[in-house]
Amino acid sequence: MSTPAYHREHLRETLLELAERTVQRSGVEALSLRQLARDAGVSHAAPARHFRDKRALLDALALDGFERLNRAMTDAAATSGSFDVGFLAVASAYVSFAVDNAALLGLMYAVKHEADASEALVETARGSMRATIALITEAQAAGEVLPGDPERLAFVIFASVHGIAALATGDLLDGMSVEDATRATVDVLLRAIGTGSTHP
Repeated sequence: MSTPAYHREHLRETLLELAERTVQRSGVEALSLRQLARDAGVSHAAPARHFRDKRALLDALALDGFERLNRAMTDAAATSGSFDVGFLAVASAYVSFAVDNAALLGLMYAVKHEADASEALVETARGSMRATIALITEAQAAGEVLPGDPERLAFVIFASVHGIAALATGDLLDGMSVEDATRATVDVLLRAIGTGSTHP
């Protein structure tokens, strides 16, 4: 069976797209390299050129997810001049990614915590936390956030925002919209870390 030029050149991206679609639709258990090869229209052996086994595929899928999440949060942080607006934008970016990619996000964190997770994955997974720490550090320097350990503050912020994402994906917001829940959480966090203001 000859592999079309499209697949030869872009097979890795095609397999990742198909794998993510499968995870979102049917869960990780439904994922198989053999089935992905069939879906991509290539030989059963073709995926091995990029992923030695399912574990390597999951690692790559998680890495791709964290790279996309990091880009979304970094882009959100760069959209405004004030900390309050930037903070809400970053929190909203995280929650939106979680809601739109619930199954993928679960896989991302599960694979990250595996003992044999790649160094690239573990390092990339820290990107969103680094972005949050940088945002806080800059705001502290500008007098918009009270002094304190920025890593500790970032951890509390992440726990709170991730909690809203978990409630949203579990349909546990009790009628409140995702946007309102995110805004309410950000408002409380902003008061707690000392800005003295909330996003209007």
